[in-house]
Amino acid sequence: MAALTKEYLVVIKITIIIISSTSSLYLVSSQGQLRVGFYANSCPNAETIVRRVVSEAAASDENTAPILLRLHFHDCFVQGCDGSILIEHDEANTEEERKANGHQGVRGFEIIERAKSEVEAACPNIVSCADIVALAARDAVLLAKGPSYEVETGRRDGLVSNVRMADDMPDVSDSIQTLKSKFFLKGLTHKDLVLLSAAHTIGTSACFFMEPRLYNFRGAPGISDPSINPVFLPELKSTCPQNGDVNVRLAMDRGSVHTFDKQILENIRGGFAVLQSDATLYQDAATRRVVDSYFGALNPFLGPSFEADFAVSMVRLGRTGVLTGSQGTIRRVCKSFN
Repeated sequence: MAALTKEYLVVIKITIIIISSTSSLYLVSSQGQLRVGFYANSCPNAETIVRRVVSEAAASDENTAPILLRLHFHDCFVQGCDGSILIEHDEANTEEERKANGHQGVRGFEIIERAKSEVEAACPNIVSCADIVALAARDAVLLAKGPSYEVETGRRDGLVSNVRMADDMPDVSDSIQTLKSKFFLKGLTHKDLVLLSAAHTIGTSACFFMEPRLYNFRGAPGISDPSINPVFLPELKSTCPQNGDVNVRLAMDRGSVHTFDKQILENIRGGFAVLQSDATLYQDAATRRVVDSYFGALNPFLGPSFEADFAVSMVRLGRTGVLTGSQGTIRRVCKSFN
């Protein structure tokens, strides 16, 4: 009964937060032509098709959820949520965005192509690749036992994909000030920074991203990041030994790698953050207050809901730099310009 009560309250909180911002959501949606149910008449089965393709992919690869969530974030953070990261080499573009250093390890392109192919068969030239990426990320979160939320659709696909436009992707070695600045420039707040970083609650990272933090922190040879809990440091070094295989992967959320929950924030509070960028969230007063807000004495019953707030931040991310109406295009194949 307690578990049911908790789940019920989470649903209530998500509903209240979404309803409370209805007026602002409507303003943005009507002006930018994004809205929930954009394809209700033109392609009513679009979301069902995407959800099925994502579910099938997840059945064969347990990493599907973090893969698709990361793909959506990386797409939106460069030129906006326009599917530019999906473009593969063609004659007119030898330096497409997906080759950027900041996109290392980003995957899931074949899942989006599969979904696009099936949607095209049902509704030719109607649903954008950018919308499919956003829908797939939502479905992936739900598969990982995360919150369900409605995705505004109506995005158009971009006409440019250039590696140089990804120079300002957030990096694991960025300071908290740099991270806040990068998010601010995208119209996202420090609270969005915390919540979207908390997507690291699912998935893994490569030792490649850990070596500087463990063995050359701030350019000091042999020095480890002092924010790492002394109990955790030997564990990290054992998984990622100096001069070892940089492709070895480790869970970004110690103890909860396959379940979408707030354990990642608890780890950050205790010095058990795997990524340096996650650890910095507790080294700034504003972001630390956001992290701590989900662990009050009365939380989760009366305090803010991590799940509800994450859903709101995902909706905000999905509005970043979108193309709508007569802007952009609808690609027939996601990896190629028409």
